[in-house]
Amino acid sequence: MSTPSGPASGLPVRMPRPRQSGRHRRPEPVVAPDNAPALVLAVPGTPGKEVRQLADEVTSIARSELPGLDAHVGYLDSEETDPIQAEYPQLKAVLAHVSAQRAERRARAAEAGADVPVDDGPAAVVVPLLAGPDSALLRRVRQAVNDSRAVAELTAVLGPHPLLAEALHVRLSEAGLARADRARLFTVATAADGIILATVGGEEAVQAAGITGMLLAARLAVPVMAAALDQEGAIAAKAAELREAGATQLALAPYLVGPELDEGLLRGAAEEAECPAAEPLGAYPAIGKLIVDKYTDALGIAQARPQGFPQR
Repeated sequence: MSTPSGPASGLPVRMPRPRQSGRHRRPEPVVAPDNAPALVLAVPGTPGKEVRQLADEVTSIARSELPGLDAHVGYLDSEETDPIQAEYPQLKAVLAHVSAQRAERRARAAEAGADVPVDDGPAAVVVPLLAGPDSALLRRVRQAVNDSRAVAELTAVLGPHPLLAEALHVRLSEAGLARADRARLFTVATAADGIILATVGGEEAVQAAGITGMLLAARLAVPVMAAALDQEGAIAAKAAELREAGATQLALAPYLVGPELDEGLLRGAAEEAECPAAEPLGAYPAIGKLIVDKYTDALGIAQARPQGFPQR
């Protein structure tokens, strides 16, 4: 039992660990620079409570990854134009608001006699909440950026990336469709011996998903094939191909964050392939990390990574 002044006599005392040096030293955390552009997360799909909760969770992860980050969420399919009072603020309105705030700060700094650079860079860095490319959605995001008249930089989508293969593995294991850890040789009776990696966005999205699919196949030691949910018959064709190759227990793994997925599409695809499906990636921590990666890449901010962390 502890006392106000410390542990009771005879109990071990936790001493502070000495500061590490050399190549095993933990990297110093990076913080957002002063006056750095805002990060605006562009969220596709129909806004709703679940979508908002997901967006709030991944932006919270992003803020923890980069302290001092000014992060906002803008919804592509919202008509709510008040970026402060709206429950689901429109992407275009959020960008216009962020740009106006930056201009006001510059004006106040100039009035105070501070040196204000002529070129202050973008007001925002826009990161689409998409695991893979979807040309139709990205066109609409780009149009919203243009319509806002804000000086903003639009990044690429989050994948392909090894962290997304990890996230897919976790979602499959949560659904009982894959071993959580091959090294421990856990037996999962329902583990799939063939994975259909489901995406949306046509052939470009399928090709990008296939890259992450190769990483997932290496983790699970089972064949993984990508197919588009929005191409008629594509899921069933891949299911037939995997079964012809000898797979008997298939699983559908959505290579999707979630908001971009039309209601009922995943369930229909699972029925078409006659196999169970894992949940979308959702607010898996890697999503927040990759959002920050896209932001820091756009600004040329070097982030320290622990040894073994995938490099961009």
